[in-house]
Order: sequence, then structure tokens, then C-alpha cells
Amino acid sequence: MRQHGVVTRWNDVRDFGFITPNAGGPQVFVHVSELPKGSRPVVGTAVTYRVQADDRGRLRATQVDCGGRPGQARRGRHGVGAAAAVSLTFLAVVGALAAVKVLPIAALLATLLMSLIAVVLYRRDKSAALRGAWRTPESTLHVVSVLGGWPGALIAQRLYRHKTSKRPFQIVFWCTVVANGALLVWLAFPPPFDI
Repeated sequence: MRQHGVVTRWNDVRDFGFITPNAGGPQVFVHVSELPKGSRPVVGTAVTYRVQADDRGRLRATQVDCGGRPGQARRGRHGVGAAAAVSLTFLAVVGALAAVKVLPIAALLATLLMSLIAVVLYRRDKSAALRGAWRTPESTLHVVSVLGGWPGALIAQRLYRHKTSKRPFQIVFWCTVVANGALLVWLAFPPPFDI
């Protein structure tokens, strides 16, 4: 018999969480493998599921369905396409401005290099998080973003589902995007230095 509940805890790094049954009772463990293919839940997702006990008698949700209700699971690589579109548009604009010599070519090269570094750092940090190994400091990720690597960081966040649900991190990340944009505007239109 299917039961109804709400996802009340979810660990996006470790791909599991807990469902609180609508009928009351103990929370039920749920692994991402029991969700529809490509789905990622968020806290507040209403679900239906079957309950099964594992070999140690602990409750586990199986055959989980989000049913299109409010707070439903995120689908697929949530936002990879949009992140890629934003990043590629930004790179095209920087490339065009470098081609007409409004920006130095070094700005385009730095953006490309730092974006590549950002992708590598996010991938390594996600892998380290899964293994419980040494993590890349968040400050390092932010420095790479402000130095031009935010397009790669934006794609990597969505691609690896890493740091996307940490609101404080996201606030600082978007501040680095604004700071990088301000730096590029300053390079393109430096203020006159009248003394």
C-alpha cells in the first residue's frame, strides 16, 4: 500500500534524506535511486511511496513518486542548460569586446582559464565531499569566480549538483559575479586619471 509524506530532510551531496509520513510515525529513509530517474528532491516535496524494512529492520522508502505536487523534485541536471547559456553568452560578449579591442585579450584568456580551473575545483570538491576527504575552501572557489571563473563555476555547480542549495555560499557567489562584471567594466572604460 502506498503512503503519503513530505521530504523533510535532504542531503544533496550524499543523495539521501528522510520522509515524514502524513499519517505520523517515524521518519522514513529515502535514497535518490528510489526516485524517478533524474529527479532530485527538495525539502517540502510531497511524495507517495512504499515502505520496506532493510536487513536491520529500518524503514526505507521505495518506488517514490513526486506526483507533480507543490515542491516537487527538481528534474535532471537542474539548470545545466540555463547555466551553460548564461556562461556562453557572457564569454561571447567578452570575446566580442576583446575582438574590437574594448577589452584586452588577456581578459578573455583569464576568463577562459579561470572557468576551466573552477570546473576542476568544483569537481574535485564534490568528489572529496562524497569521500569525506579534504575539501577545497569556499574562499578559494570565490576567488576563482571573482577572477573570471564564475562562468565555469556556474556550470559546475549545476552539473555536479554542488553548492547549489547552500544559500550563504550562493549569495557570496553572485556577489563575485557582480564584482567580476564591475572589474571588466573598469577595464573596458577606465576612469581618467586627472591630477
